Amino acid sequence: MVNALINPRWYNARRKNGIDLAETQQSRMIDSQREALKKRIHDLSSLLTQNGELSAKLQRASRRTTALNERYLRRLGAELHDGPAQLVALAALKVDSDAINNPRTPRKIRDGEIISIKSSLDDAMQEIRTICSGLVLPQIEGADLGEIIGRALKAHMQRTGTTVRLSMSPTSPPLSLSAKICVFRFLQEALNNGFRHGGGVGQYVVQTFDGQNVSITVGDRGPGFDPAEIKPSSLGLSGLRERVESLGGHFHLKTSNQGTVLRMSLNLHEMEPA
Repeated sequence: MVNALINPRWYNARRKNGIDLAETQQSRMIDSQREALKKRIHDLSSLLTQNGELSAKLQRASRRTTALNERYLRRLGAELHDGPAQLVALAALKVDSDAINNPRTPRKIRDGEIISIKSSLDDAMQEIRTICSGLVLPQIEGADLGEIIGRALKAHMQRTGTTVRLSMSPTSPPLSLSAKICVFRFLQEALNNGFRHGGGVGQYVVQTFDGQNVSITVGDRGPGFDPAEIKPSSLGLSGLRERVESLGGHFHLKTSNQGTVLRMSLNLHEMEPA
């Protein structure tokens, strides 16, 4: 009886509207899922591109670092040959000289030769210690960033007799051992370059941390230099760049007649955990 009272036109229209509404909702859901999928594909594509660029950058840095290590070894060999080895050779010649071995040599002359031999050997030992001090790292495995920076500055100021201004962020993020070594070597080489080429005038160090990137800046007020005059075989700046970029970091150099600024930056989120 109830079914007989239902208007077929009204029922069909109602049924059609329900179907249309369901189809519209389904269509919107499909469109939404399609857009979400497109965005996901775009994000993944961008991530793959970034990873590819980073991988290529690290491979280039690794190849350059290998060649750089060979140049370091050659430079170390040259420093040992031209410095301590020459002084030891000079002392050996004097030990075998007639002035030492001839019993007729006056005592005063013999004593003078012995003093000269001792002086040569002392100079050789001092040069060896100087070379070793640049190669051997202090105990930094358990040190935090502030302690690493403090040790690098203290060693530089004691060696050169200069003063370096320091500014640090209140936050000291944990670093991996490779990052600690990179920071210490960067400070060591950058400060040494500033002292050797800029006279150590107005040297300063600034450390910042933005929650993701640790940046170290080393600057001076020296006369600056022309980067174009740096030889490809030079190890100082190229060594710093390779060391920083091998960890995925960024290296920046700015120099003028008003001073030189070197800056390194490491993204801690993209590095091995501490």
